[in-house]
Amino acid sequence: MPHQPTFVLVHGAFANSFSFAPLQAELALLGHRSAAVDLPGHGFDATFPAPYQAPQDLDALAAEPGGIKGVTLADNVAHVIDVLERAKRNGPTVLVAHSRGGLTATLAANTRPELIDRIVYVSAWCPVDLDVGGYYAEPEMADVDPGGFAAALVGNPAELGLLRTNFRTADPATLAAFKQAFAADLTDDEFRTFLNTFQPDENLDAGTPDDRAQAATWGRIPRTYVRLAADASVPPAVQDRMIREADALTPDNPFDVRTLEGSHLRWLVHPRPAAELLGDLVGS
Repeated sequence: MPHQPTFVLVHGAFANSFSFAPLQAELALLGHRSAAVDLPGHGFDATFPAPYQAPQDLDALAAEPGGIKGVTLADNVAHVIDVLERAKRNGPTVLVAHSRGGLTATLAANTRPELIDRIVYVSAWCPVDLDVGGYYAEPEMADVDPGGFAAALVGNPAELGLLRTNFRTADPATLAAFKQAFAADLTDDEFRTFLNTFQPDENLDAGTPDDRAQAATWGRIPRTYVRLAADASVPPAVQDRMIREADALTPDNPFDVRTLEGSHLRWLVHPRPAAELLGDLVGS
């Protein structure tokens, strides 16, 4: 169908295209086309070291090389731009980003705005006044404790050249911290199933102040921010702050703001409301 929009879906940290499968099924049932992206070093390009398997050898895992070492935000952007160029041949594109995927989407929009007909952030990072590290020091992120995941970190990121997390840990306190941050409203089985779709390695490049949203390029694309009302990882307060900052940057092109109930991951596990919301965006 030549003028049907294509939803291009960009995942967050430690995730991959697999997490979008239930959403893509719902979109397809509503008659919508979608393409889920695996950023470089993700999906079947990910490294799952043998010591990560059971029984685990954490000492060996701490030293095992990972293929995502050296992957940069610019590499992510180049990959998404290639996907957008291919999708654009078939009609309009809607770039949908979740969580850390917002960094890639923002820089892609800064770089090639003509490839994107609408950009949708789903509780995703949209840095405007600060870079991501800067937001973590602000009051809106005060209730987020990255130290809660420290027990799951494996190896020295500076030596490995990547961030490695043991999502297969059986430590009750660490699992509780993960569930509280990402999936407090999911069942334990749903939570553990999602956890098993994560990959252990993520790249270290979260961008610089130069990678923030730019009014002249990113700012001319119609945009939607989908707030996740019970997100404890990217709290509503920081979601709302990024919306306000973006609207101040381009007041003539403000965010269309929508809200879904639920945690950081619920919309992917129970995707029908999200699919209907996305369908409404292209339908209108």
